[in-house]
Amino acid sequence: MAVDYTVIALYLAGMLAMGWWGMRRAKSKSEFLVAGRRLGPWMYSGTMAAIVLGGASTIGGVGLGYKYGLSGAWMVFAIGLGLLALSVFFSARIARLKVYTVSEMLDLRYGGRAGVISGVVMWAYTLMLAVTSTIAYATIFDVLFDLPRTLAIVLGGTIVVAYSTLGGMWSITITDMVQFVVKTVGVLLLLLPIAVVKAGGFAEMKAALPTSYFEPLGIGGETIFTYVLIYTFGMLIGQDIWQRVFTARTDKVAKWGGTVAGTYCLAYALAGAVIGTAAKVLYPNLPSADDAFATIVKDELPMGVRGLVLAAALAAVMSTSSGALIACATVANNDIWSRLRGTVSADEDDHDEVKGNRAFILIMGVAVILIAIALNDVVQALTVAYNLLVGGLLVPILGGLLWRRGTVQGALAAVAVGGLAVIGLMWTYGILANEPVYYGLLASLAAYVIVSLATRPTDAAVLAHWRARLAGRETPDADPTPETAPAPATG
Repeated sequence: MAVDYTVIALYLAGMLAMGWWGMRRAKSKSEFLVAGRRLGPWMYSGTMAAIVLGGASTIGGVGLGYKYGLSGAWMVFAIGLGLLALSVFFSARIARLKVYTVSEMLDLRYGGRAGVISGVVMWAYTLMLAVTSTIAYATIFDVLFDLPRTLAIVLGGTIVVAYSTLGGMWSITITDMVQFVVKTVGVLLLLLPIAVVKAGGFAEMKAALPTSYFEPLGIGGETIFTYVLIYTFGMLIGQDIWQRVFTARTDKVAKWGGTVAGTYCLAYALAGAVIGTAAKVLYPNLPSADDAFATIVKDELPMGVRGLVLAAALAAVMSTSSGALIACATVANNDIWSRLRGTVSADEDDHDEVKGNRAFILIMGVAVILIAIALNDVVQALTVAYNLLVGGLLVPILGGLLWRRGTVQGALAAVAVGGLAVIGLMWTYGILANEPVYYGLLASLAAYVIVSLATRPTDAAVLAHWRARLAGRETPDADPTPETAPAPATG
């Protein structure tokens, strides 16, 4: 294992070095939070694929393949579909807004007052997403070094917090590109073909497993529908995803670069399911499906290759964790703290925006590590996060982009009714039940439409300003914003 340990150690040291390099580039708020909005198609595609394909997509995707066969690809497939939909239909307009958060977009569209409550919901989502990614370090470091759970979380979390705090989005972008390459080589080019060969090829796999393992809908129609509802629509509105859209150099980069990343996700989904299916042939009686990835890597791969593939799993977790962390800190600072602080102090001249955002990443990072240590059930935490996101924010965000008649009162009602309905239904049906997100989303839609139609239309000047920003005809630094529309939030 000495060679494997060396590969992992070099990888982790490289991540910290990227953080130091990023610190030298991140000299402004734009550079720190959205990499100066300067990413070209190659880097944009790689980093976007890295952020959406995390530990759940890698370890969890293989686990679903172990349990259900090829139809286990549907969870990650739904993520890829969501990224494709975002890129093709919305990303160009989102990139032209030149904002930093989803809540700023809501303020622009509705004329203010929607930002704080939506910011709280988005903050809760990104916080839990970062927590679930951080918990995954325990599994990987246990395989690597046989470390206790708490020490593994602290070690992995500290590395991510360090490079994210130092260089912000520039550090995360560079590390994500490295992680994208490592995942591609480790999972697609090495683990996938080796697993299939070790299992005897597809003919042997078909002979050894039930027919249901090779049926595209074997996992069940209701499960697939829930994956699409939660993950596909979740990709459309998550701050962690939007913040990557904001890094694109142009709206065309956002559209076509995201399309490439979404297509890559579809291939990654199928690869994970095939690896899991091969693991089922090799190890038919594992105590947990989530052990399939670590087991096949540990027992079937040669020395050196094993270290690279484990680094790929670590890369998957780190990319999602760092993206969720900077999203969580950006929302906490820009959408919540800055607005609350603005009610008591209007003096922003001496405020160091990069320093302030760096401090928030550090604070949120420490909180994420502590919550991850205290929390055990990753699936429940992730379900709560996505239920709140989709149930509370999907309708007002997509409504704002697609329906001119939507009002700020309707948006606030949708967030409140949808969020409370999801929480109440999770209490009634159980956290892992499908009903909370189904009924919560319907309640949010009903509240949005009814309240919007019952209240005065959004001010014409606000809508005109919104359309100009969507078309890229105005910039945040020189916009003729009417009094009813908010000025862009400061950090």
